[in-house]
Amino acid sequence: MRVERENLFHLVEPLLSRVEHPARYLDHEWGACEEQDGPFHLCMVYADVYEIGQPNLGVAILYNQVNAQEGMSCERCYLPWKDVSELMREKGVPLLSLEGAAPLASFDAVGFTLAHELIATNVLEALDLAGIPLTSSERDEDDPVILGGGPSAWNCEPLAEVFDAVLLGDGEESIVEVCSCIRDARAEGVSRAELLRRLVGVPGTYVPSLYEVVVDESSTRWGYAVPRAGEGAPEVVHKRCVPDFAATPALAQKIVPYAGIVQDRMSIEVLRGCARGCRFCQAGMTYRPVRERPAEQVVSCGVEGLLASGHNEISLSSLSTTDHSQCEQILHGLNSALEGRGVRVSIPSQRLDSFGVDMAAAVAGARRGGLTFAPEAGSQRLRDVINKNVSEEDVEWAARNAFEAGWRRMKLYFMMGLPTETDEDVIGIARLAERVLEIGREVVGRGVKSGVSVSISVAVLVPKAYTPFQWCGQLEPDEVRRRQQLLLHEVRDRAIRVSYHDADVSLVEGALSRMGRAGFSLVRRAWELGCRFDAWSSEFRFDLWLRAAGECGFDLADVACEELPLSARLPWDHTSPGVGKGFLQREWLRAVEGVTTPDCTRTSCTGCGVCPTLGVSNVIWGERS
Repeated sequence: MRVERENLFHLVEPLLSRVEHPARYLDHEWGACEEQDGPFHLCMVYADVYEIGQPNLGVAILYNQVNAQEGMSCERCYLPWKDVSELMREKGVPLLSLEGAAPLASFDAVGFTLAHELIATNVLEALDLAGIPLTSSERDEDDPVILGGGPSAWNCEPLAEVFDAVLLGDGEESIVEVCSCIRDARAEGVSRAELLRRLVGVPGTYVPSLYEVVVDESSTRWGYAVPRAGEGAPEVVHKRCVPDFAATPALAQKIVPYAGIVQDRMSIEVLRGCARGCRFCQAGMTYRPVRERPAEQVVSCGVEGLLASGHNEISLSSLSTTDHSQCEQILHGLNSALEGRGVRVSIPSQRLDSFGVDMAAAVAGARRGGLTFAPEAGSQRLRDVINKNVSEEDVEWAARNAFEAGWRRMKLYFMMGLPTETDEDVIGIARLAERVLEIGREVVGRGVKSGVSVSISVAVLVPKAYTPFQWCGQLEPDEVRRRQQLLLHEVRDRAIRVSYHDADVSLVEGALSRMGRAGFSLVRRAWELGCRFDAWSSEFRFDLWLRAAGECGFDLADVACEELPLSARLPWDHTSPGVGKGFLQREWLRAVEGVTTPDCTRTSCTGCGVCPTLGVSNVIWGERS
């Protein structure tokens, strides 16, 4: 039976005095879109608390795109914290949208952002709170169409049973086309099954129920998906790619939150895609090609957004902002336009060269806090394996320039468990940090009052789909812990601080990253046992994940740490970001040999296949430095 659309905030209001952070659940923020009366209603769900989900740029982009259409409206929803969800179940209050406090079950479509693998149990929690059946096969004609998309959609197979459709790649155009298809099908009164078949006609749309899984000698244990006979689904669903990025609205974040949030600043996406070719980086492979916004668009929209929102900081967002060919012009333009207004311009990370340091100085002004670089590996040999294309001299040069320019704190990002890594590579992380610290003391001085310090953050490599490392196994948790202790033992200077990722959290992430559809039983059982907010260190329950895996017949370490044959058909091969499998295989072989591959935006085509497959190309507005 169709759930009626009505404002039910009166059911929530009495609960607010009994919960933490009640501002999470208030609507009508400055800049939010007004609820429309149009015939089609979409709700975008970020399945985490408001403070985490509200600043998400992807949600903001799709929210604006849908609300700009005549006869369509889009509202938002975030997952309530556990205190609220308990009260909602106790009082019989369903999960509601933020703008109109309407039940999620009353919407025509509900879209989930798959920001990372560990959000999986939160997706089930949101559906359950909304009273929407967890799987596509359980839903009836009047239930909302459940959509998925986002950075972790590239292996969505463990959640494939949940989604009616998954949008791959850039969503600016496809979200409107998918919503139009659903609206028109509903207006014609076609069956839900026919509606899903029609969605296949929208390029970039993967409909899991139209595929079946085959396990044979050519596959891994998880099998591979093939179209069901007679359904008209393609063998491979290629991603959508916006060829003219400059034609899309630059100003996506227009909502000013009531409460403090993470990344409480205005963001402008200055470029999309990266061709650096780091072999561990899923985003670098799946967001190709590189498409820049012109400098004048970034500057004008940045100033406009700051005036409209009242933010005192603007972040220039991308995978590698200082790679923008007009980065210098953008920063000088913003600094000139915002002079005297007390507004700070920030960039997420810096290139490991003098240009990166110069650009950091341009945004820091007189303030010199900390500066972040990502060598990723402790030895040159291993940096060549991962195709980082950064030398020891680059690191030392960047550090010296930074300390001479006034910085006193340096943060260095590394990874552990990279293919071919040895103890010498791990020790190399400590030695490199010590060298950076020594450079700082040479420049600034050795006294305690100099304030020179270095912090190193070490993540565990989780091999991801559509990277050259998708075939390699993750490092065993006990070995991760041994190498972490080795690193701690080798860091002897108190001015160097070390932090690292939890081996158990990384193990669950790794298992979910390579499971096929059979992995849904693990996700569902973990949720049933109480797993929620798994990305929060305070909430992660490894014991429950182990119990769920045991009950489902899985060994998490066996799944995550298994090496896959280079010739195997993989669970995600029926979707594609445009990067050819042959290219990824060649990159894996080059990695084993320690051979690097250049950035195609600075040299010539490296044969990844994206441009000819998708009919797109790199868009660079200036000369690459």
